[in-house]
Amino acid sequence: MADLFASQEANNFERVQPLAARMRPRSLKEYAGQQHLIGEGQLLWRLLKAQQLGSVILYGPPGTGKTTLARLLAQHLAYEFRQLSAVTSGVKDIREQLESARDRVATGRKQTLLFIDEIHRFNRAQQDALLPDVEDGVVILVGATTSNPFFAVNSALVSRSRVFELEPLAPADIRGLLDSALADKVRGMGKFQVVADDEALDYLSQVCDGDARQALSTLEIAVLSSDKESDGQIHLTKPVIASAVQRRAVAYDGSGDEHYDCASALIKSIRGSDPDASVYWLARMLEGGEDPRFLCRRLVILASEDIGNADPHALTLAVSAMQATEFVGLPECQLTLSQAVLYLALAPKSNAATMAIGSARSDIRDGRIVPVPRHLRDGHYAGSKQLGHGQGYQYSHEAEDGVAAQDYLGVDRQYYEPTTRGYEKVHTERLAWVRKRLRGE
Repeated sequence: MADLFASQEANNFERVQPLAARMRPRSLKEYAGQQHLIGEGQLLWRLLKAQQLGSVILYGPPGTGKTTLARLLAQHLAYEFRQLSAVTSGVKDIREQLESARDRVATGRKQTLLFIDEIHRFNRAQQDALLPDVEDGVVILVGATTSNPFFAVNSALVSRSRVFELEPLAPADIRGLLDSALADKVRGMGKFQVVADDEALDYLSQVCDGDARQALSTLEIAVLSSDKESDGQIHLTKPVIASAVQRRAVAYDGSGDEHYDCASALIKSIRGSDPDASVYWLARMLEGGEDPRFLCRRLVILASEDIGNADPHALTLAVSAMQATEFVGLPECQLTLSQAVLYLALAPKSNAATMAIGSARSDIRDGRIVPVPRHLRDGHYAGSKQLGHGQGYQYSHEAEDGVAAQDYLGVDRQYYEPTTRGYEKVHTERLAWVRKRLRGE
């Protein structure tokens, strides 16, 4: 009788589950995507084959299957699956699960796979409570996080775990999930007699940004909110799907992974002279709520670091964009930032100024400090003549060509090596002449 009631309760819970929960894969063979982890020959695949999983941290964006993969790992290895959420659990809950795991090991029962969702939300004390049993192998820890574990999780815990990064699902993987959900008459939407246009499903596969949960939820909304037509079927077209797609919050943490990754992508795209990629990453950061002043600071730095004298106007434009952004603010400053980013992306590039100051400072840190040549020292104070300071200095403006043949450094060293790109080509030609003139040639 108890089994009958338990079965009825399970059916009731399954009945109210959303489509994304009902369509969770039941084995690793049904698991979509992440072939770089579980594909034949990959590390996770080899660990499973050898029955030597060990503790792992699954890191990736929402909807990529972290929770599902944890369940399937436990199922595949015949481990006891236990789950905690770092949002709602405390040290007491952790200790209870660890005590149960020790009891199972002591009595020869199944080893425990403890899955902790959002593990980065545990404080240091909570994470430290896991260490002894993880290290002793009493419990197989599988932590899931959307934040970079090398920043968000204690280094001691990371060092005892393997970190696997899950990627957003490819459109083809999403399309496969959608087709399966439409065909499945038990767990999916097959009983609703749905006819979906390829264009509609391809659109949903793209617009969900690799989030399987989002894709399946949108499909469910589209089906349940549509009426059957005269042929007794529900027709899903691209406009129907588009109306069911809710505007997603852009995954962007202004102080975490996304902040640094997107900033890196923006700078590297500008440096690489790709205006389309550059303006996309700018838009991504603005949509995510990035402080435009941070963007301005990065652009001013880049104007000198990566463009320099190949286009001297780049720094002027970047500084003007910074001032305009401060003056007008959002949303209008997006126009100024777009103009600046596109100009910088297409400007000729040179890091000669960057290399020059880096090389000079390296010499100062690592080598002998060069004394100021006596003829360049200050000769305006009483007693300077007695010391011989300033004597022999040649005033450049008195030279016919404005360059006096004299030594300004005291050692034979060249730091600035301009390129032949953009305006810096003029510097290359002039510098060759200037250096000869300084040597008196």
